[in-house]
Amino acid sequence: METNKLVKPIRVITVDDHQILRGGIKFLLLAFDDIELVGEAGNGDEALRLCENLQPDVVLMDLMMGMNGAEVTKVIRKKYPKIQVLILTSFLDKGLVQKAMQAGAIGYLLKGVSIDELANAIRCAAIGRSILSAEVIQALLQPTQPSSPPAYKLSRRQAEVLTLLALGLSNEEIAQRMKLSPSTIRHHVSQVLNKLGATNRTEAATRAVRVGCV
Repeated sequence: METNKLVKPIRVITVDDHQILRGGIKFLLLAFDDIELVGEAGNGDEALRLCENLQPDVVLMDLMMGMNGAEVTKVIRKKYPKIQVLILTSFLDKGLVQKAMQAGAIGYLLKGVSIDELANAIRCAAIGRSILSAEVIQALLQPTQPSSPPAYKLSRRQAEVLTLLALGLSNEEIAQRMKLSPSTIRHHVSQVLNKLGATNRTEAATRAVRVGCV
């Protein structure tokens, strides 16, 4: 038990122009010993000041504010690359998701998410693991009129593997879902990483979302 007390909690700030929502998140996060809310911002300028002064591990970022959340995310990621930005918004739109991920966000969640799911997403973000809610993945999978050729030429099966990988499934879980052997899935994952020029699963998932592959 004493060992857990020595582990530094994940330092988080919230950025949202609704004070009541910020207060609700603050109250709910009190349930988790490994997460500490260290600051609240009502707009992008305040968020940038808090990032400079507090150096949090994770920023919970709303998208629709006076200064667009994606713009704030881009500035934070450029000035403070060690700070991860996790989008928490009411808006589910494929274009918004892609803009946020292109700006450097590590994940995208909807405000209807449970507090346990939010806490888990914060933990994932703190260790550099990308996470997208199931609703976001579904929105990304909706077909759109292509304005340019796909950035990466993936086979249908590779695209399916990439989608499940972006959902956070392990090779074994993907194998069960696709009814294929784990060794076959490992082969497909390796090919996907090569085609995307990614060094790991998280990088592959994030890069695929940013260019619209999933």
